[in-house]
Formats: sequence, structure tokens, C-alpha cells
Amino acid sequence: MVQETAQVGVVVERRALNSPWSDHAWVPVALLVGAPAAAPWTVLEQSAGLTRYYAGTIEIEFFGSDTTMYRENLRSQQPSLWVVLRHTDAAPGIMLHLVTADPADAEALTETGTDVIEALPMPLEIRRQLAAFVETHHVERPFIKRKRDRADPEAMARRDPNSRRGNDEK
Repeated sequence: MVQETAQVGVVVERRALNSPWSDHAWVPVALLVGAPAAAPWTVLEQSAGLTRYYAGTIEIEFFGSDTTMYRENLRSQQPSLWVVLRHTDAAPGIMLHLVTADPADAEALTETGTDVIEALPMPLEIRRQLAAFVETHHVERPFIKRKRDRADPEAMARRDPNSRRGNDEK
């Protein structure tokens, strides 16, 4: 399987909320190319109601089987990387879970409703690396429409109404 990686640092904010359901929200706000020297969860800025952290460095994985989705992302008006934060019991209460360039992966992760997922602009260096990866590994696959079996309109008429399964059991 063809695979390549890139490293990004992630900056997140913990924002105070005026809400009866939660006193704060976590929001990914920036991506840094490479691995900065700062330790994960270093406070970068603090003001009333907002703390900005360097959450850490994570590897983005590019897979040869996903080049169609990467290509669509790169062709979009704003190529993005999706940052996924996951709640945890360990301090500070959130962890960096994933960064992906595949919009389908990000959408699939929204189904649980428990992760924090935010699309951020893809840094130019990552965009160039991803474009080169797609150019090298993309294989155009023809769309093949499935053909359904033709329905048999008489099938229900032949069903034995006394059988629980709808077939003749003797």
C-alpha cells in the first residue's frame, strides 16, 4: 500500500462560554508545518476567557487509495485539513486525535457527535506535498453503474400466506 506522511503542529483555543450546558469550548485554530520545539500543551497566549495552546505535533497520513478525495479537496476553493480533538479524562480534558486531508474521513468522524472537528486552511507546503502525492499515485477508476436484478412482479403472488417465512416448508 502506497503511503506518505507529513507533520503538522496544531494550535487550539479553550474559549469560555456563557452557557448553562458547558463553561468552555475547544476550537482548533491554526496549523504549523513541521514539529515546533514547544512541548505539547504549552500555553501560547492567555486572556480573559481564552487560552491558546500548542496542542502538539501529529502525522498526517496520505494513502494511495484515497487520492480521488485528496484531489477533490485540492481542487476546492479552500483546500483544508480537518483537525479532530477527542475529549479525555487526562488534563487538559482534550487530546489531539487526528489530522486528515480526506473530507470523507472527517465527515465519518462527525457521526459520533463527541469529537471536536474543525476544517482549517491547508498550509501551502502541505498542499504542495499532497498535490505531488496525488500526481504520482492517482489512478483514474472508471465509474461502473450497478445493474439491479429485475423485479419479479409475480413473486408476491406465489408466496404461501400460511408460511411465516414466505416460502413453502414441508
